[in-house]
Amino acid sequence: MAKNLVIVESPAKAKTIEKYLGKDFKVMSSFGHIRDLPKTDAIDIENGFEPKYIISADKAKVVSDLKKTAANSEKVWLASDEDREGEAIAWHLYDTLKLNDSNTERIVFHEITKNAILKAIENPRKIDKNLVDAQQARRILDRLVGFELSPVLWRKIKVGLSAGRVQSVSVRLIVEKEREVQAHESAFSFKVVAEFKNEAGLLFKADLPKNFDTEAEANTFLEECNGSDFAIKTLQQKPGKRSPAAPFTTSTLQQEASRKLGFSVAQTMRVAQQLYESGAITYMRTDSVNLSDEALKGARVQIENAYGPEFHQLRKYKSKAKGAQEAHEAIRPTNFGVVEGSGDRNQMRLYQLIWKRTVASQMADAQIERTTAEISVSRSKKLLVAKGEVIKFEGFIKAYLEGTDDEEVEEANALPALRENEKLALQKITATQRFSRPPARYTEASLVKKLEELGIGRPSTYAPTISTIQKRGYVEKSQLLGTEREYSQLILQKNNIKKTLLKEITGADKNKMMPTDIGIVVNDYLVDHFQQIMDYQFTAQVEEEFDRIAEGEIKWQKVLHDFYSDFHTRVEEATEQEGKVTGERQLGTHPESGQQVIARIGRYGPMVQVGESGDEENPPKFASIPAGGSITSITLDEALDLFQLPKTVGQFKGEDLVVAIGRFGPYVKYGDMFVSLDRGEDPMSVDLARAQELVEAKIAADAPIAEYEGLPVQKGVGRFGPFLKWNNIFINVNKKYDFDNLSKADIAELIEDKKKKEREKVIHNWAEEGIRVEKARWGRFNILKGKTKIEMPKTWEAASATLDEVKAIVEKNAPKKKKAAPRKKTTAKKK
Repeated sequence: MAKNLVIVESPAKAKTIEKYLGKDFKVMSSFGHIRDLPKTDAIDIENGFEPKYIISADKAKVVSDLKKTAANSEKVWLASDEDREGEAIAWHLYDTLKLNDSNTERIVFHEITKNAILKAIENPRKIDKNLVDAQQARRILDRLVGFELSPVLWRKIKVGLSAGRVQSVSVRLIVEKEREVQAHESAFSFKVVAEFKNEAGLLFKADLPKNFDTEAEANTFLEECNGSDFAIKTLQQKPGKRSPAAPFTTSTLQQEASRKLGFSVAQTMRVAQQLYESGAITYMRTDSVNLSDEALKGARVQIENAYGPEFHQLRKYKSKAKGAQEAHEAIRPTNFGVVEGSGDRNQMRLYQLIWKRTVASQMADAQIERTTAEISVSRSKKLLVAKGEVIKFEGFIKAYLEGTDDEEVEEANALPALRENEKLALQKITATQRFSRPPARYTEASLVKKLEELGIGRPSTYAPTISTIQKRGYVEKSQLLGTEREYSQLILQKNNIKKTLLKEITGADKNKMMPTDIGIVVNDYLVDHFQQIMDYQFTAQVEEEFDRIAEGEIKWQKVLHDFYSDFHTRVEEATEQEGKVTGERQLGTHPESGQQVIARIGRYGPMVQVGESGDEENPPKFASIPAGGSITSITLDEALDLFQLPKTVGQFKGEDLVVAIGRFGPYVKYGDMFVSLDRGEDPMSVDLARAQELVEAKIAADAPIAEYEGLPVQKGVGRFGPFLKWNNIFINVNKKYDFDNLSKADIAELIEDKKKKEREKVIHNWAEEGIRVEKARWGRFNILKGKTKIEMPKTWEAASATLDEVKAIVEKNAPKKKKAAPRKKTTAKKK
């Protein structure tokens, strides 16, 4: 038995650390938190908000193994992450395993390298109870908010809803942004751009600094330019510089990975975690931009070797984030000599982004020469302006240039050599109608940036918050196709002014954060009844209180008491109020029945209703609003159309063709076949010919492309890309294969590989009982019986599980049968 036990929270981290320590050390993983608050009766409010922690069932064996090993070790080292969450994990381990101060040490490190681990062993400390209290206060306060506020939403709006302190404020930001977008009234103007050749015959562009408000004004200016002489009136050249951005924090890494790599916030953190645990980068949850002396030295050596001494410039950055408190260094490579990185494709891409950003932060400014030329028009008082930039010294741009979220930014191009009074030859002038744009919706990354600016949340909370509001159905990613719009363009060329009408798509938006109908209704209710919870400043103030707890300036019980007393009173007041909140919106009256038509939130989501509930003579009719529609924007005509569905448009080969709207949008039903309409296609416009076209295309797509072992092979394209279907098994087809021209050998190889993987993932197969145990994603396991699937944690000892043990788990997780409601006795009504 090893003398020393080191406990970390991740098995990958344990594997890396074990390489650096000798045979006297055994490294084990706690697999995250070993205990948590139970679902009910978790906090004793009367006893100073005392939490009642329990060990979750899937961690019982982990705790047992850790206890045994700790009892036989001379010393225990708690080596969880260095932030508040990590400190809390260390404290829970200390308390649960009944460890002693005399032989227990707390060690922290912000990178998993041999030097960092050995240095941490040489400099242990005790558990920082202030950090633990700060994490505990956040956990308890968030539980109180969710536990008391969610039932109010169930009662007032819809069962199954939830509220949270940070998540609800995040939804508010998105709802308010959407209202700004919807309230935007587009105005147009005419932008003038001219193309010239200088005396050397080189082409460049210039424009008018101010747009024209009307087409008539733009046309007048073009008429003035027709036949005019053009010359350089003034020429200014000024030196300028650009400086590099600071090294990455959690927030800036999430933003830049979104811009440059297309990663979601959750994906960025998942890949960064893998890089950290493999020892490639420093700790990835931080709001510090500081670099250690060792890192500064490593960057300098790499810059001077790769680019030259003139490219290096020592820089020390200071954090501007509110309450910066997580780790003590920016996210950076642990070894600057490793340029490309290793691992899978996403790990290498993110590593290279981190490497370039860190190296660039220690490089010299880029030296730029900015040129501005004013161009006179002989028949007009207005001046055209040409601007250009020339990079004289690349500096940090040689390694990296930060991205931007501003879609309006135009890069300045270099101008040819010009001189004052130089005559110019006009090639053409265009005056193009341009429409003002609404405010940009939030991306995941820009929402993180906004939360950070407001001081809401901390590095460890951004990704889970954004994931939660999407999982809850309050926010979704936009898939707006936009609509076609005409715009006009005036062109002066060869002494002739010509007007043309062009078309563009407006309103298209993809992968932006948009509130759902239920998100808007919940937000409005919370803003009306719980102003304090939904207030940005208050939410940021609570974060500052957590920071003060972490610094030992204030007791965590006081923070909870001050918050809870007023909050609980408001919950009780809201509970006592009668009536449901549905976000009801009057659309008008039915043209035939005269009944009211409304859009509202129903039991199953957004819907339209004709008539009033309780009207026995004319009972109300209901129709679901399909995906892409909204109670805030649906019109009366669109609502009435929904009541015409499902509709039969005709027959095809003896079977009815029925157009309808379902859970996943509009479709055509043909026998047992369901064919989705194209995205954005209006189901009311589908006639017999279109329905037949969709069905025939589906039949052709589903037709077997081959046969293997006597069974048909079909192919298609789903949400995860191209696939084959054989024997009710779906097989992904990767880029190694030419999907449009699969050979028999390709098909056989794909099927056999899939069969092999299916065989390898089966751990137990008790066919007579109809029970199977299989490997699942992320190291977890699945127990399968019929249509029932039970997910088991990666800590479960699947290989040694017996049939009786598995049957007990299946019985425990079997859905409970509902008791039949007793029949009511009926009595004959008296006439």
